[in-house]
Amino acid sequence: EQADISQDEKLKPGSYPGVVCCCRKKCLLLNDVILIIATLHTGFSRTAKSFEMILVGRFLEGIGAGRTPHYSLSM
Repeated sequence: EQADISQDEKLKPGSYPGVVCCCRKKCLLLNDVILIIATLHTGFSRTAKSFEMILVGRFLEGIGAGRTPHYSLSM
């Protein structure tokens, strides 16, 4: 699997080859979109007077927090 990766994309110890091939930037942008949607749900819940929007926002925040790659902290 590591032979398929181009020479420009060198693997760091402990990183997964699939993550390097799937573009880290796209994964982080997708995570940001999920967190923005969660924030909007939580923020507009008071205006809409809907407790369910808080729950949906918190659920999406949990997904966004779980999708945050741990390798970004070491960059």
